[in-house]
Amino acid sequence: MRNLNNVHLNGLRALEAVGRLGSLQAAADELGVTVGAVSQQVIKAEAQLGRPLFERTPKGMMAMASGLAILTRLNEGFQALTAAVALTQHEDENILTISVAPVFAARWLVYRLDRFASRHPDIRLRIDATTRLINPATSDVDIGIRVGSGQWPGVKSELLLAQEVFPVVTPQIAAGLQEPADLLKVPAVIDGHAMFGWEVWLRKAGLSGHCMEERHIFNDASLCLDAAIAGQGVMLAWQTLAGYALQQKCLVDPFGIRVKTGFGHYFVTAPGVREPKKVTAFKAWIREEMEESMRLFR
Repeated sequence: MRNLNNVHLNGLRALEAVGRLGSLQAAADELGVTVGAVSQQVIKAEAQLGRPLFERTPKGMMAMASGLAILTRLNEGFQALTAAVALTQHEDENILTISVAPVFAARWLVYRLDRFASRHPDIRLRIDATTRLINPATSDVDIGIRVGSGQWPGVKSELLLAQEVFPVVTPQIAAGLQEPADLLKVPAVIDGHAMFGWEVWLRKAGLSGHCMEERHIFNDASLCLDAAIAGQGVMLAWQTLAGYALQQKCLVDPFGIRVKTGFGHYFVTAPGVREPKKVTAFKAWIREEMEESMRLFR
């Protein structure tokens, strides 16, 4: 390993990050430094290695064919280092770290955490609310819950709930609706980050080819739901987002027409490792809570 003395570790980190992410800006964001600092690290590391690894193009840093093997090995090496560090962060069996999207945490999970604490008083929960997909094998996260297709590289995914979407409005707005076509006259509040659009529901309701009148566009589904609760329009929601508001009669599903999007809520765990008891306990509890909430939801 003496040849490692000839190259600074920060330079190797910069090379790996730029090679994986494809740009100096993305690498700088991940490493928490400036673009200039990453650029200098790359230049120094290439000089220390005695060969260039990247071609500078208008589209960004492109890995040269002669450098691909080196960058691949660097990526594998830093993954191994990250996994080694993560092992030290999973030692406390009394703390369960869960990575979930903020909207799932706020609109579904937090209402039920006291029941988990009552059943498992020996396990303390730590909620990491983020939209980024966290790999439990290379972080301090024990388990994640994500919405998507379930096809994420480097992790094990297990279906929890198939996603269904449906319109929600206030009872006051619903009172003026007689048939699905009446929704075309109601302004829609739009989740700009949604993985689906109104056409999936309009098709199921026999309104294919029609468009909703958009009122507001938000970058957060929770804000969309708040706008719908405030009577600002109709939102195309899903079970875990709108379930509590429906139970509280703040919102109603005016027609009971629900359609699957092809996406779902998935457990995300580390592949190829034995599942800790605390993760098994949490998964079993979540499934029970989900089944109960869906029963009430119907």
